[in-house]
Amino acid sequence: MELSFKHQVGLVCVILLFPALCSCHEYVTNSRASYYNTPDGLGNPRGACGFGEYGRTMNNGSVAAVSGLWRNGAGCGACYQVWCKIPEYCNGKGVHVVATDYGAGDNTDFIMSKRGFYGLGRNAGASKELFKRGVVDIAFKRVPCRYTDSIKLHVQESSKNPGYFAVLILNADDITAVQMWLKRQQRWEPLRRVYGAVFDFANPPTGEILMRFQVGYKYWLLPKIAIPANWKPGATYDTKLHPY
Repeated sequence: MELSFKHQVGLVCVILLFPALCSCHEYVTNSRASYYNTPDGLGNPRGACGFGEYGRTMNNGSVAAVSGLWRNGAGCGACYQVWCKIPEYCNGKGVHVVATDYGAGDNTDFIMSKRGFYGLGRNAGASKELFKRGVVDIAFKRVPCRYTDSIKLHVQESSKNPGYFAVLILNADDITAVQMWLKRQQRWEPLRRVYGAVFDFANPPTGEILMRFQVGYKYWLLPKIAIPANWKPGATYDTKLHPY
């Protein structure tokens, strides 16, 4: 969701509002943010990344739908520090959110869960005032994720058909491509991005399944453990590969 109005601003502008945000070599982006409702204030289990129920509670429910940052699904799982820009209501630390969904609002880059949006305020009363406004001006920057668990592969239930294999990648971000090793042909073959962080492959090979992931069109990550030959639809497998 690239928005024409946003622009890059350096620390000279930011430090006037938030003196402890960043070092002299960091930049933030000006934008706007809103929020969406769920009964418990957490994430949306039907988010476009495909994270399902796990997407509700990622980052303690402080998550967001993004637009221009979506990048055709490669933005799933990416992490951002977001600050609102109303000094009397907004705290100086901002809030850490994880992108779990796609959503375009009124010139917004983020539509946050209520828990994420609440974290923008300096106290409960201030957050209540921000909710009344609905949409607020913000500054944000990309930050390293805080995933403490290893990257996991969840075999989608749709893989019940023996001629079809679909997998969801968890605890990773900026995944631009996924490939599967075909042992008989001795080559890597690309998987198709179905949507978000879900990839599929028609007529998967028998035996264990080894995949690798490309990060940001640069290097490849190779899991330490393959998906076992007796894999089951609905099962989640640990790659033993920790977040980078």
